[in-house]
Amino acid sequence: MSEPHIQQHIIDSADWLYQSAESLAKQVHAAAQTLVTGLTGGGKVLVVGAGGGQWLAPYLVQLLVNGFERERPPLPAVHVSVAQADLNRQLQAMGHAGDVLVLISDDADDEAWPQLVQASHDRDMSVVALTGPVSAAWARMLAETDVHLAVAHEPLARVREVQCLVLHSLCDAIDVQLLGEQENDE
Repeated sequence: MSEPHIQQHIIDSADWLYQSAESLAKQVHAAAQTLVTGLTGGGKVLVVGAGGGQWLAPYLVQLLVNGFERERPPLPAVHVSVAQADLNRQLQAMGHAGDVLVLISDDADDEAWPQLVQASHDRDMSVVALTGPVSAAWARMLAETDVHLAVAHEPLARVREVQCLVLHSLCDAIDVQLLGEQENDE
C-alpha cells in the first residue's frame, strides 16, 4: 500500500466524520438526555453489541464506568455479552423500568434486535440504537421515546469510525449534563 493510498484513507475518514457532525449532533444530544434521565432516575445502562458493535459495546461500558475525559463517579453500566439466543432472557433478568438498553451494530437488521427492542419496551426501558444503514421496518420498531443514531455510510470501516466518534461525543455530553461545562485551564 502506497503512502498516497494511506493518506486517502485518512482523508476519507475525516470527510465522513465532518459530514456526520450536522446529521448526528441532534441525535447524540437526545441519546445523552435519555441516558442521563435513566441514570439519574436510578437506572442502569445495558449495552449489547453485534457485528462491529461487539468491540464497541464493552468500550462504551468502560467509558461509562471509568470515565471519559473527566473524573466522576462510576456510572452503572453492564455489557451483555451472551449468545444471541440468550439475549432476550438476559434482558428480562437484568432489565428494569427506567433502565436504558443501548444496541450497537453496524448491521441493524440482526434478527435478535426486534425481540430485544420489544422486551425493553415491555419492561418500560428506553432504547438507544447506534446502527449502520437500516431498513425502514427496523426503524419503525423504536418508540417515540427511543433514540436512533443511524450512521448511513459505506464502506463499513467508515461506519465504525463514525460510531466510535459518536460514543466519545455521547460520553462527553453525559459528563457535561452531569458535571457541567469544563473550564479551560488556559
